[in-house]
Amino acid sequence: MATLIFSAIGTAIGGPLGGAIGALIGRQVDTAIIGSGSREGARLKELSVTTSSYGSALARHFGQMRVAGSIIWATDLVEHSDTQGGGKGRPSTTSYSYSASFAVALASRPIAGIGRIWADGNLLRGASGDLKTSGTLRIYTGGGDQAADPLLVAAEGEGLCPAYRGTAYAVFENLQLGDFGNRLPALTFEVLGGETALNLAQITEGVIEGITADVPLDDMLGLSCEGPLADILAQINAVVPVDCDVSGDILTIRSGEASSPALLRAATTSAPDDGFAPQSGVARKRLPAQENPPELLRYYDVDRDYQPGLQRVLGRPAPGQPDTIELPVAATAASARAMIEAATRRGRWAQQTLSWRTAEIDPAIRPGALVQVPGQPGLWRVNEWEWRSSGIELTLWRSPPGGSATVVSSDAGRILPPVDAALGATELVAFEVPWDGTGSSDAPLVLAAAGSVAPGWSGAALFLDGGDGQLQPVGSTGRSRNVIGHALSALGAGSPHLLDRANRVEIALTAADQSLVNVTGNQLAMGANRALLGEEIIQFARATPLGEGRWRLEGLLRGRGGTEQSIDSHLSGEPFVLLDGGPTLVDGALVGQNPLATVAAVGAGDAEPASVPIRCRGLTQRPLFPVRPRVEPLADGSLQLGWTRRARGAWAWLDAVETPLHEESEQYDVFVGPPETPVAMWTLSTNALTIPAATAASLAAAHPGAPVMVRQRGSYSVSQPLLLTHLD
Repeated sequence: MATLIFSAIGTAIGGPLGGAIGALIGRQVDTAIIGSGSREGARLKELSVTTSSYGSALARHFGQMRVAGSIIWATDLVEHSDTQGGGKGRPSTTSYSYSASFAVALASRPIAGIGRIWADGNLLRGASGDLKTSGTLRIYTGGGDQAADPLLVAAEGEGLCPAYRGTAYAVFENLQLGDFGNRLPALTFEVLGGETALNLAQITEGVIEGITADVPLDDMLGLSCEGPLADILAQINAVVPVDCDVSGDILTIRSGEASSPALLRAATTSAPDDGFAPQSGVARKRLPAQENPPELLRYYDVDRDYQPGLQRVLGRPAPGQPDTIELPVAATAASARAMIEAATRRGRWAQQTLSWRTAEIDPAIRPGALVQVPGQPGLWRVNEWEWRSSGIELTLWRSPPGGSATVVSSDAGRILPPVDAALGATELVAFEVPWDGTGSSDAPLVLAAAGSVAPGWSGAALFLDGGDGQLQPVGSTGRSRNVIGHALSALGAGSPHLLDRANRVEIALTAADQSLVNVTGNQLAMGANRALLGEEIIQFARATPLGEGRWRLEGLLRGRGGTEQSIDSHLSGEPFVLLDGGPTLVDGALVGQNPLATVAAVGAGDAEPASVPIRCRGLTQRPLFPVRPRVEPLADGSLQLGWTRRARGAWAWLDAVETPLHEESEQYDVFVGPPETPVAMWTLSTNALTIPAATAASLAAAHPGAPVMVRQRGSYSVSQPLLLTHLD
């Protein structure tokens, strides 16, 4: 309160500087009146991050803990460049990414393994051991026979790289840094020591010779020991009382909660009153309450991803600033609450003291031991032991009665942990699409749609295989999954001119958590819900969910984008891709006209690349076949043929505007018979042909019923044929 008052007065008199001075004076007044809280033990680290400092201590970890570690070896950042485009006068785009290799020391004793890994607060490695970012992770548990890491050996030289036996460390090789701003992220590791139940003997083992320390630490799930052993023992003793015995050949540390406490002999009388106790040898007192009682416990909460937690004892706070116990252990909120409740309860009962003089030496009666006192209720703990001429003088503190502690529940609080979703394997569909009329159509428009069953899939790198087995990088997918799947039934044939109300198709999406939506007629006319089914582009107005990722599509527009030739060629199991979902464009200049080209994708969850052929080859540069066939027999027996051309990329019929050509020249082939082996053919530059009467009669006589068809010849390919008539 004084801080607020003096800060307001200082601001009114001297502005911001006066406010700062007033706040400083007020804080001193508050401290003098209220006091300042003290701490027991080293301050807990607020989830420190990985650093690299010479001389820094490497802690020993027991149970499960979240630690930062220390970088002991690293390479420079490695730059990777990826150039796309640049063919046929088009500008090229170069993107850069970076990776790094480094090693992080985690513990100065062997461990059982590593659990999760956090990078900048997000999961880099999940609980199942999956790495969320591209790279390789190798874990060395610190065994006495572990070999040196091959990457470190290759970099430093044979015989110059230690194996770090006795030290647990992790090696990252070619860790991609794009998700972390192209820098090394701040890492923390979940270290699993392998101990199922902690015991003080595990902590003292190998540090002190000639010691027995069998003290269960039941409420602790993990513990970090950094610095002198005496410090960690003092911190543990604040919440778990221990009993030390040095009467034998070795130091023995036992639990202070003895199951069979020793019984004191009767008090020894003394002639004069020596100040320790009256002549009876017994004096009972009640000490005043502590000025700063321990009421707070800071720890690492395992239910909050090892974030520091704070538990306070039940009841009305004591006057003054409470003492805070800093305990470097991992525990649940309930266990931490139980520990601070027990510690505070012991402190309150210890206000009852008893001075007791005895004439016999009993090895079981030593500082820290629990004893029974004749004629006194409950158990007492030996706090001081002194041998004097009048006898052995014991100072005893009352121990809380067993079974009377109130069980208090506790809650760790709410946390929004990073999602630990499985990566899953990549599923891929690659295909050509029609030219939309924008930009250049000199190269095929190849799209790659990638997805996965797992919601945690985070994208994949794309490669092009020209048929020789060499993978050429062509970019990467986004982190979002495309909506892909496969047909559960074969779609029947329909008309490309009318809304298909008769046919329907069932599909199964790869990811059952994805969905499709219904659209209105206006939205359908604007191109909504476009999808590739097999090699036909369709649109659908209604999508009915059938459960478990299955959908029924109805209200179809067929043969969109010049794919009418595939209307009657559907099969069950053919791929489905929602084109509205943003598939990734692959550089068509690299694909070219290579019929052997395939597209491959490699994600973080893929053991092998997912490689697929490119469907709908030639669709981008193939001219659309003509429409509106016209046949008119003339009076002299000749045959007048006509048709209307269409153009790639000109999907809207504009009034009072001629359809653009989008080819180097206008050219058609009119032929009689099958397209592969025509019996007669004419090449034209106009959309009309008159077959003379004699020619028509000769062809009809030699090939009765033969089809007469026309196709447009484009700059890169020829269109599918249009049937004009049959000879008769």
